[in-house]
Amino acid sequence: MPKVASANRPRTKPKLGQHFLASEESAVHIVDALGDVSERTVLEIGPGRGILTSLLARRARRLIAVELDRVLAAQLRLKFGMSRNVEIIEADVLAIDFDSLFGPKPGLGRPGIEIMPQPVKVVGNLPYYITSDILLRLFESSKYFESIVIMVQREVADRIAAQPGGRDYGMLSATAQLYARVEKLFTVPPDAFTPPPKVHSTVLRLTVAPQQEKLGVAGDGFVDFLRLSFGQKRKTLWNNLRTKYSDHLLKDALSSAKVKPAARAETLTLEESAAVFRALRERRQES
Repeated sequence: MPKVASANRPRTKPKLGQHFLASEESAVHIVDALGDVSERTVLEIGPGRGILTSLLARRARRLIAVELDRVLAAQLRLKFGMSRNVEIIEADVLAIDFDSLFGPKPGLGRPGIEIMPQPVKVVGNLPYYITSDILLRLFESSKYFESIVIMVQREVADRIAAQPGGRDYGMLSATAQLYARVEKLFTVPPDAFTPPPKVHSTVLRLTVAPQQEKLGVAGDGFVDFLRLSFGQKRKTLWNNLRTKYSDHLLKDALSSAKVKPAARAETLTLEESAAVFRALRERRQES
């Protein structure tokens, strides 16, 4: 998996070969995709040798770079030690407390006043085997983020951007599109890395725009419902959902939502999945 940096992965994972972005042209395109960051805080996931970090340090008002690899983090602290707007954090991004990092800060001078921070922009490369975990972690704290520009393996990008009905559409697609507008920007070839990997990468931009309020599922465990719906890809929606809901409840809810029992989760739009979820919730409340 091509990496701008060492993978931000659980420490129980074996250390994988690292492929560092070496193309200045690709780096500029990735940073440009963030837009104007002169008055913004940028969170960089996995800075590695710092090719994006160097560009961002010159553009961003504040840059927070999270690197898991101890040696790389030490090298980055040395390299950017004189840059007052750059902070290097040696940590697993999955363990970062975004509330402490980006939450409201007490105001100065007047008690009780909080200064609300500007929305943060995120950039980085996500290892394919924890792409879902990292995105879900970012989405859980979506109130802090404005946009997310990520480089992932091309096949993973296809899944994130897939539309309902296609073979690539699944839990990752539905969740990403529940929280953001997804754009495929450009492909990065293997020779842009050193050493070159065996796969192409794709850069995506996710503009954070949660749909829960619009769909009528805010705060109601809709993501868990989607996870259940996609639980067994070869099974119908009915068979996946009946592990939690009774046949009688499912029959009424699917009929109300005008969804056929034989439908599969990957064929449903977010609106249709939300309709099933709302119908199930309403019938549970009535019983």
